[in-house]
Amino acid sequence: MRYPVESFTEDERAALEPHFSNLDRPVFALTNLPETVKGALFARYSRYRGTLRRLYLDEFAADASSAARPFDGEEGKRAAELYERIFIGYGDDSVAQLGGAHLACEWVSNVLTKVLQRGRLAAYLEQSTRYIAYDQPMYEDAAQGDPGSWRYWRSEELGPEFGAAMDEIFSIYSASLRDVTAWAEDRWPRGDEPQGAWERSIRAKALDLLRGLLPAATLSHVGIYASGQAYEQLLLRLASSPLPEAREIGAMAHEELGAVIPSFISRVGRPERGGEWISYLQERREATERWVARLGLDRRGGEDAPTVELIHVDGDEESLLAASLYEATGLPEAEIVGRLGALDPIEREHLLGDLVGARGNRRHRPGRGWETVRYRFEIVSDYGGFRDMQRHRMLTCQWQSLSPDLGAGVPEEVVQAGVGDAYERALEISRREFERLESAGMPEAAPYALCLGYRIRYVLDMNAREAMHVCELRSGREGHPTYRAVAQAMHEQISAVHPAIGAAMRHVDSSSEPRLERIMSEIRTHRKQQAAARAS
Repeated sequence: MRYPVESFTEDERAALEPHFSNLDRPVFALTNLPETVKGALFARYSRYRGTLRRLYLDEFAADASSAARPFDGEEGKRAAELYERIFIGYGDDSVAQLGGAHLACEWVSNVLTKVLQRGRLAAYLEQSTRYIAYDQPMYEDAAQGDPGSWRYWRSEELGPEFGAAMDEIFSIYSASLRDVTAWAEDRWPRGDEPQGAWERSIRAKALDLLRGLLPAATLSHVGIYASGQAYEQLLLRLASSPLPEAREIGAMAHEELGAVIPSFISRVGRPERGGEWISYLQERREATERWVARLGLDRRGGEDAPTVELIHVDGDEESLLAASLYEATGLPEAEIVGRLGALDPIEREHLLGDLVGARGNRRHRPGRGWETVRYRFEIVSDYGGFRDMQRHRMLTCQWQSLSPDLGAGVPEEVVQAGVGDAYERALEISRREFERLESAGMPEAAPYALCLGYRIRYVLDMNAREAMHVCELRSGREGHPTYRAVAQAMHEQISAVHPAIGAAMRHVDSSSEPRLERIMSEIRTHRKQQAAARAS
């Protein structure tokens, strides 16, 4: 893979070098910056088209402190010795949670972003296909006669056919984006809305409608903040992966983290520790594959349609009530359950309502008693929607390999915009390239070729408290229609088995009419900016 290398002036390099572990590689760590600055950098990262280094120069360098504290001084040496003695000597893994680092992984595929973000104990920010257009080449080298390349993962092993297919899909995306944007401008005229808010909303609508065209090979940037313990697990996961991209990025991440938190990841490189760990992960995967074949499960199947199915429920509303009261009493749970049994249905409904409270907004959520009830959903949705649902951490998410077998739909509004045929042509190009790669003995790489509009099957297993969060957040009117539909269906099925729990999720938005989703958010942002300007 040829990674883009940015050019910096001497002044820019001087500003960057104290704070970035390297200036010419796609994986690097942040150093000698306050935690607040690093957090703000990554928060801004998801909606910024450029790289993290350029973002720092554009928006943060002018305010940076000139006092840089080296991380390899005497204090660092003493801390490393203490860590070595406790962590390596006594094996207390909890010590590895006490230190962390910010890591950026740039120019990685949408296949790899899911591998990077699989761990629970970390914070992730990913470049968003809902705010950034992929209609321009990612680099251009006029001196070498390079006209530029679309933003997708490439490797010589994938063959020239792969590049030709990706180039055609991105060309369709670029042309369609212009047409859909023009259609959206006619469909939702500006009226009295602020010019900037309206333009951003139109752009977001067009990007939303066409993100299903982008292949899983599309390149993205991922910002990670994690503890040493979480990074150790990430490095092991990448090193044991059958995906060459994962192993390549993992090796670079290991080197960069070794420059800033070497003690925290020292076990990864030791044959008797990390080596055995990696072998265990590989052997476990191979054993699973053998049993899948032995049981005749090495097939793909299912209906060619999106589905949301509640396949298992643990607990009931009475157990949720008992658990919600538990911490306020001094009695065994059995006695609490017994007392609740004497209540009539109306009293129970009033009790649950009082325990939930007024909930003025969706961030007001009930306590841990709601974790007593669990729901397990099996979902088939397009890969773009899955990417957003997979990001939730306080649940169990398992997913099958992306393939064309579950089909892909063309959004109705794309058809209305006049680019439905082009959309279908891109899907077909994508499917044919997947099948070629799979037939060529590259099943791990074949998903690179598939557009995000193709569907994937996955499971979300969550407690009622997390279900409230997921259903309310993902059903919001500003969300993408794909995952809004999933969240709405989940809420409907929860309400069918537990009406009182479903009713407590009062911030679920069940509307479904076509609309300009982002306009209200953009107007609120516009008003805040105006208020800030007046205050200053």
